Amino acid sequence: MNVLDAIAQILKTEGTEYLNTFPTTHLIESVAELGIRPIICRQERVGVGIADGYARVKNGNPPSVFAMQYGPGAENAYAGVATAFSDAVPMLLLPLGHPRGRDGVFPMFSSVRSYESVTKSVERIQSASDVGNVMRRAFARVKMGRPGPVMVEIPSDIGNEDVDDAIVNAYRPVRTTVAGANAQAVAEAAEALLNAENPVIYAGQGVLYAEATDELVQLAEALQIPVTTTMAGKSAFPEKHPLSLGSSSGVMNGAALDFLSKADVVFAIGSSLTSHGMTTNLPQDKTYIQAINDPIDLSKNYDVDYPLLGDAKLVLAQFSEACADLLGGKSRDAEGAVAAGVASSREKWLEGWMAKLTSDQSPITPYRVIWEFMNAIDPNEAIVTHDSGSPRDQIMPMYQAGGPRTYLGWGKSHGLGTGLGLNMGAKLADPDKFCVNFMGDAAFGMTGLDFETAARSGIPTLTVVFNNSTMAIETSAMARSHELYSTRDLQGNYADLGRAMGGWAERVEDPADVAAAILRAKEATENGEAALLEFITNEETEFSNRGAFR
Repeated sequence: MNVLDAIAQILKTEGTEYLNTFPTTHLIESVAELGIRPIICRQERVGVGIADGYARVKNGNPPSVFAMQYGPGAENAYAGVATAFSDAVPMLLLPLGHPRGRDGVFPMFSSVRSYESVTKSVERIQSASDVGNVMRRAFARVKMGRPGPVMVEIPSDIGNEDVDDAIVNAYRPVRTTVAGANAQAVAEAAEALLNAENPVIYAGQGVLYAEATDELVQLAEALQIPVTTTMAGKSAFPEKHPLSLGSSSGVMNGAALDFLSKADVVFAIGSSLTSHGMTTNLPQDKTYIQAINDPIDLSKNYDVDYPLLGDAKLVLAQFSEACADLLGGKSRDAEGAVAAGVASSREKWLEGWMAKLTSDQSPITPYRVIWEFMNAIDPNEAIVTHDSGSPRDQIMPMYQAGGPRTYLGWGKSHGLGTGLGLNMGAKLADPDKFCVNFMGDAAFGMTGLDFETAARSGIPTLTVVFNNSTMAIETSAMARSHELYSTRDLQGNYADLGRAMGGWAERVEDPADVAAAILRAKEATENGEAALLEFITNEETEFSNRGAFR
């Protein structure tokens, strides 16, 4: 077989189900022959987003793959890869490369050189005999350690070279391994946690990738410690649980703010504790326990008193055992005061938002749409994601996610329009879920034509567009230019566009019709149609506790 056929066979051996791609790459033909379905996007950035969403929901198993042509294809995919890298998403990227001898020669675009800063590793296949070893190394990096994109460049002149069948036949799927933390270090951290007056568990997406939600719930319940999640970790802890504080990022609900403010010990599990505009930049004057699987994230932005290196699932099990020994059968909060405090704080905060959440104003406030969605849809039966800008900051504090991966939070790198691809990838990964992306009209303008990919490919997702015909989030930043030249204004009838691209679509202007429209859209997806709901919304600029710790 040739190199491309060999790579396709290795992908099949590793369990690959889909090749997300945009021509031209002859790898499409090779994988199709083996029963791996190509998903042809309209632009490379969205294709990377589809691979991204699939990887998150599947936790990297089976592997998620995106392939593209050299030159323009690799150039156009860059923004999607940068977003995936910033959010630590495991996927394999397979760009064609310029023929050997031309790579790196000006003005040829070199994937190897250009993608080095936004991937875990980049390697170029130098000869046909290298295929097995290069692919094995790539999958080992995809599957183990801190997640992130891994790239293998395939020079275009090597694709048709012959590979010894024995190399491919000898290939076996890469086996993975994880490790727990140092036992003595865990014991010391567990004692500090138990001695805290107001501890909070701060759970990141490492809990999701380790599939450690059960262990997290067990520890939180045993110690009666409230749990908040990072933006990327949202749904790592079920948000209707009595000890859930919801997610905390650049915005958060009142309960998260209250408990994080008074916390004396913060146990960050599976979180990099990155200081960023989209994260919760907590004060330094707290005691920090941080457990993460990559030393690059330890003590990066905080003075960590108890650093732990290990897999989140194993570390949480170690903590449960250590804490049980220290408690000696005693209960830490027999009266349930912590859970009662969480409920009281959330209810008080929610009261202050009910006017917006139930508003009959027209144009519709996005908060009314979010509230109606929350009341109409079981969060355990859905996978929800946001887009950049206002939709992210409006939905994250309000929405209560269900179990693991019922919400895809993202945004350390601001790829406006990313949610559309993530939503399609989520649906491919879990076809039984109602997969919904909330985005603004500006975001739809970036990637909206790929709604046709969902319609054409039979990926029945729901895209919710908040159309306020402006970039409301930039109101203060563009005040004078808007006064002179209407620089914030946008326009479009996106429901018409959705129907023209082969999907089911409705435009909703009456707040009284919001809930019914959501259920009609859900029914359309259950009938196999890609759906689009366009809500005509107001210029909402109020957000919950935005920048509370900055």
